[in-house]
Amino acid sequence: MNGTAQAEILSPGAYASLQDAGRRGWRHIGVPWAGALDARLMRIANVLVGNAENTPVIECFDGGLHLAACDGPLHVAVAGHAALEVDRGAERRAAAPWRSLTLAPGDSLRIRRMEAGRIAVVAIAGLTVPRMLGSAATYTRAQLGGMDGRALAAGTRLQAAAAPGHAERVLPAAPAPETGPCTLRAVPGPQDDHFTPEALHTFFSAEYRVSPQADRMGVRLDGPALAHRGAPEIVSDATVPGSVQVPGNGLPIVLLADAQTAGGYPKIATVIGADLPRLAQCRPGDGLRFTAVSAETGEAAARERETETRRLLAAIRRLAGGLDEAALYDANLAGNAVDALNPEHTP
Repeated sequence: MNGTAQAEILSPGAYASLQDAGRRGWRHIGVPWAGALDARLMRIANVLVGNAENTPVIECFDGGLHLAACDGPLHVAVAGHAALEVDRGAERRAAAPWRSLTLAPGDSLRIRRMEAGRIAVVAIAGLTVPRMLGSAATYTRAQLGGMDGRALAAGTRLQAAAAPGHAERVLPAAPAPETGPCTLRAVPGPQDDHFTPEALHTFFSAEYRVSPQADRMGVRLDGPALAHRGAPEIVSDATVPGSVQVPGNGLPIVLLADAQTAGGYPKIATVIGADLPRLAQCRPGDGLRFTAVSAETGEAAARERETETRRLLAAIRRLAGGLDEAALYDANLAGNAVDALNPEHTP
């Protein structure tokens, strides 16, 4: 099927924005990376609908996103541990993440809630978004990228290709949700010498909790305060996602994708890139700890994560037989269809 379609945002939920791999190569002039907080989710969702891995996607937090297909069918997929629902007129049915599905014009997809973590990513086949400085990633503080530099709002319409009509795809074994205590690996420094030995010991041994002040820019932590050796400020220098700044109150702030490019607080450590998606998924009140590692360990962890991501992408398959049985049932090609192996479906 050829042609175009639109995805209309009926509700953005807690917060939703367009993101891709980020705006790389501009930090030297003060432009943050932005981009998806969990690139693995972006890449999986895109491959499920047949897009290139770094095609822009909708990133949303804590459920509530509701979008509808307009002017043509949409091919969509959700990556993340989310409970989904498809509305088709008066009919509502549950849908599964980690697979693609086709929305007919007038159908809508709703992320009811997150079963684990905070982030879900929605890919739409053929999504077309203008690029600015080489990226479509939304950075709202400077109104860059996305839809006029803004977060998505009710009534926003996104241009896409009409669903091609081929078989749906599925990731048979989705990555397990990360549960239990969150331990973040961090490389000490670059200003760890601005803190007392007791502060360094506390940082790498005590438990902290994610405060309500957590967003795409960074995560403020509650817990034991860290004592500076002297003044709590430094001459502003470069920061990166993962930098752990410690302001005058002694409570750490871990920077994320939308973080500023420079700052005047000393940085006690830098969380390795492989662990930042786990931090971004933490909810306010979640506990976490830091453990010290070397830069070489961080590099090895990045390679391991990329290897695992590629394994997951390679595992994506068309649904068995090339048929979407759920779609067939929804189209009423079989009346009163039952699952003979399900004891609930007995005459």
